[in-house]
Amino acid sequence: MQIPKLGVNIDHVATVRQARRTYEPDPVAAAALATLAGAEVITCHLREDRRHVNDRDVALLKATVTSKFNLEMAAWPDVIAVALRTRPEQATLVPEKREEVTTEGGLNVVAGGRTLAAAVRRLKSRGIIVSLFIAPDPVQIAAAADIGADAVELHTGPYANARTEAGVRRELRALALGAEAARGKGLRVNAGHGLNYVNLRRLLEALDGIEELHIGHSLIARAVLVGVERAVREMVELIVRFSAPGARTEARVQARTEVG
Repeated sequence: MQIPKLGVNIDHVATVRQARRTYEPDPVAAAALATLAGAEVITCHLREDRRHVNDRDVALLKATVTSKFNLEMAAWPDVIAVALRTRPEQATLVPEKREEVTTEGGLNVVAGGRTLAAAVRRLKSRGIIVSLFIAPDPVQIAAAADIGADAVELHTGPYANARTEAGVRRELRALALGAEAARGKGLRVNAGHGLNYVNLRRLLEALDGIEELHIGHSLIARAVLVGVERAVREMVELIVRFSAPGARTEARVQARTEVG
């Protein structure tokens, strides 16, 4: 059984730094500690307004990250230019609004049409793996494959925010179907948004074939209390434990029955 790689999103380290507009804490240093603790992907989001991560961070991360570097971004021309210049291993295209606190939903790939397709082509021309952050909607997944994406990152926010058992089961079914549809289109499948030390278990019990889990806020929030290395090690341990063959619990069997 495939064990997903942990992608640590270090945006929140930069957010603390920018609260005082100073030089610490340094997200580049946090990335190094996360990698030493077992993170296999380092993720950051370079926003159009540079509200937390900035161009300096991206350049230094590319130069120093020894694992996979995943750059999240909207299809803004100046941000694409940064990606083409720095060449992260992976670029994840996301929707972006200036007024939002965090990414609120998945990309509308169907509506994005030519703009997204052009961005995908330009990034892939530089040898960059391109992933699209989308809801587990078969229509959007098909559109992602049609414009040449290599991977999708399934938006797990609705699952993380579900407050009833029925809601949790509904969102897990949607994610399982989305993952299956994406693999059927030849896309790699990642997942992220709102995942934490508590809700990770049921996600991993219900879904097969997730290659990367991108986790930021909950991990950095714990790191404030126990340190980056311990927070990352604990998350890696949970991923390994719940992805092991012995973790095929009744909940997983039930999820598969409802999907099929």
